[in-house]
Amino acid sequence: QEDNRPVEKVSWNDTQDFIKKLNKKAGKTYRLPTEAEWEFAAQGGIYTEGYKYSGSDRLKEVGWYDENSGNATHPVGEKMANELGLYDMSGNVWEWVEDQWHDNYKGAPTDGTVWVNQDADAGRVVRGGGWIDRARLCRVSFRYLYSPAGRNDHIGFRLALSLQSAG
Repeated sequence: QEDNRPVEKVSWNDTQDFIKKLNKKAGKTYRLPTEAEWEFAAQGGIYTEGYKYSGSDRLKEVGWYDENSGNATHPVGEKMANELGLYDMSGNVWEWVEDQWHDNYKGAPTDGTVWVNQDADAGRVVRGGGWIDRARLCRVSFRYLYSPAGRNDHIGFRLALSLQSAG
């Protein structure tokens, strides 16, 4: 993608293929964040101010969405960062997370680990909203179900790096 814009038009399956190649080349363990990790980061981690969007209650300050995007993605970092210094976690593009879709959080892991079931074709979760969406879809708490094979011009991803344990 040009101009430091987020990657888009990638399926969840595409991200898994990319991550395997990246990890082999880099010798590190990159992955998609879990849904719990994504929300914790989007909320500002331990520094959270409890905003509706990632870094503000005013989406125009922190994100690109249907009212200000001009129907396109924008370079990362043009809006304010959240409390952790992360950009564009509300708006610009939806972001894949590792978890499979569940209708609610009943039975969800409480330690931040990935939540999957036995159905390999189950829908996956995207978070954050995109440039095409109304403001309410860009709230930190909003989640959406999407096919793991689906590609769209307002869905991308953000990587997490697993740290090596000191043990």
